Amino acid sequence: MYKNPLDRIVLNEELQEALGQSDRLIIPESRQQLIEMAVGYDARGYYEVVSEIPSNGKILEATVAKCKNGVVANYQDVYMSRRDPDAIINADDKPTDKVRYKDKYGEDFETLRKSTLKWLSSQHLIVMPFMAGGSKEHGYPAPLIAPENNAFFVTALVDLQGFIPASEVPDSFKPRSIIYLAPPFRHTHFGGKQVVLHNRLENMHEIFSYNLYPVPSAKKGVYGMLLTIGEEEGWITAHASTVKVISPYDNVITFMHEGASGGGKSEMIEEVHRQIDGEILLAVNTVTNGNFYFEMSDTCELHPVTDDMALCHPKLQKNNKKLVVQDAEACWFLRIKHITDYGMAPHYERLTIKPKEPLVFLNIDGVPGSTCLIWDHTLDEPGKPCPNPRVIMPRTFIPNNVDEPVEVDIRSFGVRTPPCTAENPSYGITGLFHVLYPALAWLRRLVAPRGYDNPSIIESNSGMSSEGVGSYWPFATERMVDQANLLLEQILNTLSTRYLLVPNQHIGAYRVGFPGQWITREYMARRGSARLRPEQKVPARCSLL
Repeated sequence: MYKNPLDRIVLNEELQEALGQSDRLIIPESRQQLIEMAVGYDARGYYEVVSEIPSNGKILEATVAKCKNGVVANYQDVYMSRRDPDAIINADDKPTDKVRYKDKYGEDFETLRKSTLKWLSSQHLIVMPFMAGGSKEHGYPAPLIAPENNAFFVTALVDLQGFIPASEVPDSFKPRSIIYLAPPFRHTHFGGKQVVLHNRLENMHEIFSYNLYPVPSAKKGVYGMLLTIGEEEGWITAHASTVKVISPYDNVITFMHEGASGGGKSEMIEEVHRQIDGEILLAVNTVTNGNFYFEMSDTCELHPVTDDMALCHPKLQKNNKKLVVQDAEACWFLRIKHITDYGMAPHYERLTIKPKEPLVFLNIDGVPGSTCLIWDHTLDEPGKPCPNPRVIMPRTFIPNNVDEPVEVDIRSFGVRTPPCTAENPSYGITGLFHVLYPALAWLRRLVAPRGYDNPSIIESNSGMSSEGVGSYWPFATERMVDQANLLLEQILNTLSTRYLLVPNQHIGAYRVGFPGQWITREYMARRGSARLRPEQKVPARCSLL
């Protein structure tokens, strides 16, 4: 006898009652169903996502267009097009170094929690079960509960973490975490700000997402949940991309590239960008405007492993003193700000213009029925493109992607560096790359410079600032010292993994963007497992490095 999928999910009485009051509950069966829901089943392929506010009527949050190659979401409020670094707040009384809801708003969270559940019970709802952490083996059961008119957001989370179709929900699916999406509360309770509340209960991690930008609300919400569980169990999820690199000489070396937002994680798994004549534009001198080109006929073969969240689960580790990681996501949230014209990134153009399945795009100019182009970024204002255009790319679409755990040979740390000249000195000059000893590598991961001119977040200055412990601190809910100790233990237990510091954007007076990072990857891959000889190393010019 067929059993209602909702009956297979183990929920407490409070949530069962709230869901029972909804007039319409949908547990999606397919991704295509969600794509159609994202545009409100509108034959025109265009949908306006609206929040109804009791005091202000209807507020347009975003528009969603159905293009030939996917759905494109654009936010009405420019502020919503990138992450607010202060979005995450703790709603419980457990130990934390983060701002508490009670301290910031002067009341206990339980009142707002009940109001949120009551509001959700009055909506047409999507209940979407998934395994947080990217795999059945090392994931944790979790459903997203969201209003039906926010289906584009649900589709984004489906792509990032995968989902369990209605017909495949297992019996006794007991959530370890639940995400509640309630966008109108951003206007009624939080002055229009992005707010994501983490409520850590016994064996349950609740995430209350009060805005529609999926990074703090879904992607980093899941990240924060994994960090909380990891601290309880003694492991971390690194904020890192990972790629297995095979050189033209058949050397194989695996990089894990960490860093704050904008630190070059997605770019580390990209092919080298070339000019039309095949040359690589390595740098432009900001003083003389002279270009510095680099010739390289053969580049390495790339086998990407992770893009942003690398699961460092103890069950993956071996006994050879190298860190072992696996992807904690099903899709990659690729920033494409640096792709501004046709032909700049043929690899991603092929993947996005005619994908195997429709993709989800954010902050891209998309017209219903047209083909969405990744270099056609929306404008924050006339003449000023949005600095945070994105595409969510299923990892299975990426050629040569690696699904199993990998051993990390080199753990690099990326940072956006500002220009530095004699006339306008700033933070010192970094070289193409720096060799770090484990102790310095640990300190880098504690300070985690957010970097110059960060495109991914809302920030009031373009100088250097700290992202915090692990470069994942904005998403964490715990205490800094506990995460710092976990990082230290991890480094001490994996001393066969080596460490580099790799800047991007500027090296002194030279504007380099990301090619310097790609050249470093190519050089180190050609060396394979060979270490740098003592005479090949020179002290850093700036002692702080």
